Amino acid sequence: MTEYQIVYRGGTGEIVEKKSRFIATVVPISSEEEALAFIEQQKKHYWDATHNCSAYTLGLHHELARCSDDGEPAKTAGRPMLDVLLAEDIHNVCVVVTRYFGGTLLGTGGLVRAYQAATKAGLEQSLIITKRLGIPVTVDTDYTGVGKLQYIVAQMDLLTTETLYTEAVRMTVLTTEDTCQAFQKKVTEATSGKAVLTVQDPVWFGVSDGETVFFTE
Repeated sequence: MTEYQIVYRGGTGEIVEKKSRFIATVVPISSEEEALAFIEQQKKHYWDATHNCSAYTLGLHHELARCSDDGEPAKTAGRPMLDVLLAEDIHNVCVVVTRYFGGTLLGTGGLVRAYQAATKAGLEQSLIITKRLGIPVTVDTDYTGVGKLQYIVAQMDLLTTETLYTEAVRMTVLTTEDTCQAFQKKVTEATSGKAVLTVQDPVWFGVSDGETVFFTE
């Protein structure tokens, strides 16, 4: 897998159903230990709540997925919450939905809908980005090749991470497995083989608010 969705910045969303409050708090995680620590933290923070139900998923293929109903009827809270995460295909994420009982029973169907709606509300208040595996290519060219290089980058909808102007120009462009070879071919043809291209080690990256962010893993 060369790209997948993650929570870059967590958030909190809330819904009210028949006077019961459902508060969903979403955070990114990198390990099960982080997930369990966050769940315990939420339980302490909302110590007076009726329930603190949870769900989390880890891995490129959701290898580890866990959930808890925390006292709600079986499969009415944690599993529906987890189903939302899996349906949205969001990875390495934990959500805790805190419930303050409002005095009216919702029934099993009502609980499922409420916990799913709360989870969606929490995700809507989070920043979700696509994490991609990029292949940086450094291009060294003279000033006559800059315009051609910029045109190719724009045409292929690629990202430029760095441009250095000295006696010549060095530009680093983020390609992907699908575009790396095509980019090199286009640059070589456009500059008549004068540009020097260096393919670097792959990196994980994403785009947040128009800014490129890099990940260590």
